[in-house]
Amino acid sequence: MTWSNNTNPPTNPPKDTLKVVDIEEVTIYASPKENRKLRQQPLSVSLLSQRDMQTNRINSLKGLSYLVPNLFIPDYGSKLTSSIYIRGIGSRINSSAIGVYVDNVPMYDKSAFDFDYADIDRIDVLRGPQGTLFGRNSMGGLINIHTKSPFNYSGTDLMLSAASHNSYRTSLTHYHRISNQFAFSAGGFFDHEGGFFTNNYNGKKIDRGNSAGGRMHALYLPCDNWKLDLNVNYEYSDLGGYPYGAYNKTTNTYTQPNYNFKSGYYRNLLNVGLTSIYTAKNFILTEVTAYQHLRDRMALDQDFSPADMYTMLQKQKQNTLSEEISFKSKEGKRWQWTTGTSFFYQWLTNNAPINFGKDFISMMQSMMDAAMKSSPAKVTLTDNGMEIPGLFKMPTYGFAFFHQSTYNNIFNIEGLSATVGLRLDYEKMKINYDTSAKMNYTLSMMGRTSSNSYAVRYFGNQNNDYTQLLPKFALKYDLNKNSNIYAQVSRGYRSGGYNVQMLSDYLENALQKNAGDVENDATINAAMRYKPEYSWNYETGTHLTMFGGVLWTDLSAFYMNTRNQQVARFADSGLGRYTANAGKSRSYGMELSTRANITNKWSVDLNYGYTYATFTKYDSNTKTGTAVDYSGKYIPFAPKHTLNVGTQYVFHFNESSVIKDLTLHADYSGAGRIYFTEANDVSQKFYGLLNARLSARFGKALQLDVWGRNILDKDYAVFYFDSGSNGFMQKGNPVQCGVDLRLRF
Repeated sequence: MTWSNNTNPPTNPPKDTLKVVDIEEVTIYASPKENRKLRQQPLSVSLLSQRDMQTNRINSLKGLSYLVPNLFIPDYGSKLTSSIYIRGIGSRINSSAIGVYVDNVPMYDKSAFDFDYADIDRIDVLRGPQGTLFGRNSMGGLINIHTKSPFNYSGTDLMLSAASHNSYRTSLTHYHRISNQFAFSAGGFFDHEGGFFTNNYNGKKIDRGNSAGGRMHALYLPCDNWKLDLNVNYEYSDLGGYPYGAYNKTTNTYTQPNYNFKSGYYRNLLNVGLTSIYTAKNFILTEVTAYQHLRDRMALDQDFSPADMYTMLQKQKQNTLSEEISFKSKEGKRWQWTTGTSFFYQWLTNNAPINFGKDFISMMQSMMDAAMKSSPAKVTLTDNGMEIPGLFKMPTYGFAFFHQSTYNNIFNIEGLSATVGLRLDYEKMKINYDTSAKMNYTLSMMGRTSSNSYAVRYFGNQNNDYTQLLPKFALKYDLNKNSNIYAQVSRGYRSGGYNVQMLSDYLENALQKNAGDVENDATINAAMRYKPEYSWNYETGTHLTMFGGVLWTDLSAFYMNTRNQQVARFADSGLGRYTANAGKSRSYGMELSTRANITNKWSVDLNYGYTYATFTKYDSNTKTGTAVDYSGKYIPFAPKHTLNVGTQYVFHFNESSVIKDLTLHADYSGAGRIYFTEANDVSQKFYGLLNARLSARFGKALQLDVWGRNILDKDYAVFYFDSGSNGFMQKGNPVQCGVDLRLRF
């Protein structure tokens, strides 16, 4: 959490209790763009405290699934595939539809979303388009992550964890307040996953892996009205993947993963952010400078079979520099405003070669033999394999200007406020591509043999720019100090971009024609591009805090129209995925969050979301030569229902007891129905997972937790995709139990 710019933080912040309060009240609130606490604003929001994260063992982004209404983050693949869906809006590949900020610093690539949460203090999830203040790729919502402040925490935190499936985890962080002007924290973590799924091909775990890293956080107050906040975070990951098993949707039969190529994901991630906050007499100035470096490598068996058909080795290198300057009025004014500008520049190099193995060459040879059976000539392929190299350089930059005003007590009606905002967003995207293929062969005819080759190379460059206007209109009425009702209309968008994997299909077809060098082919350039996605969101809701904070309820309803819907498709050949625009879609639904303290020892939480998301117009999709139309079909990966019901009971003991208190927590979390394909021919019906935790606190320093996830060992699917004529599925994690030891000194 953060604190105000001109007030020293409390030396003894309130401790976690069962009393249900607005978590924004337990510390002084500050944000570069917000003039009021989030639940006092006209938007749908969920606030997760440190207690919520410990109770539900949220160690990464994927742990937020089910806890927030209409938020779904399927745990499949690896840290490369951090796909987030809110209200049916999301993205499996390319740019994200959900924004992620860490200590006011934007994460521009979703490959950087999934990092360790060892030092996280609080998470805010804003649903619906947030483009007016936060810009590109936040059309579905925004996740704001806050790390612990060394001014609010002191001492050392040690956590040790061991769990079934050979999983181990440890983290150590020290917080030190040197003076009223300077404080810092430093820490690190190590995480080992033994893996849940076995590859039948070699009998080894597919998804085992290791992650390690650390964070340094420093706060400095040069004077009473100026604060400097530096965050440096580094993380290394070397993970296995991917546990995809064959699935026959006709017979509804699933086969355990069985493929020959060792797949996995490796990532180096560095984030550096410097925030400067200056408090003047009538406004607050915030400047955020950030740098992100990401270097990763994904190895993938494209056919997921024991045959040596085709594989991919994708390497990315990304550097992003961003700058944002914002001004906002102080709290308590009748006219509250925020205005500012932002800029970013991203250098991205993608090296994505596809390798065809000996079994693919044999298949091609058989096809050629059959086609030339009656011919006097014979063609013999002489290579044991074929590599299709692909080098793509994609620089992107953009800038924006934004303003939002809220006028309180309009028409002299106490508690009635209106909010109007507008953002001008400009983005320039470029691509320079160079990919080729070559196949050697011998031609035998009439006793003569000659050596030849088929060759093709596609290379070129193109650029596109997009200018967006992102307005927002809202009305809110305060029922009292802690409760309100609201209505809002807002527009969001997701960036367009370029597909790079799909070029292998064009190369395969052009190879047979021995096309040679082709520069800036118009058909290729058009096929590589996909357009931005736009949406209008209409929403109404209420935030209610009743009975002195004992009962806290948020309720919202929404309706969203989306144009140029971006969907992920597998190429007809199965040689990769690409993004395409699929006409229009519509989604509507509601969200309910309730937290209640029934007694001083017993609390109950309920989070429920309903989303009905369908394509209203789906542009013709050519697949195996046949035009198909998916209008009226449900949008993939948009669960109709998300649910989390939790309860917690605390047993308190006297001061002389070794155990100071014992906490029992249980929750039931689920989602469904979830459709995995645009044709809606494969889906996962609603499923629920039972989780539990028993926590014992020994004095003020030691805490021991025994926990279990998916205790009933529910069998369910988290992912399915079509690849050529085959289908593949990943199952959800089975039952897992473990022990956590926390020590504070």
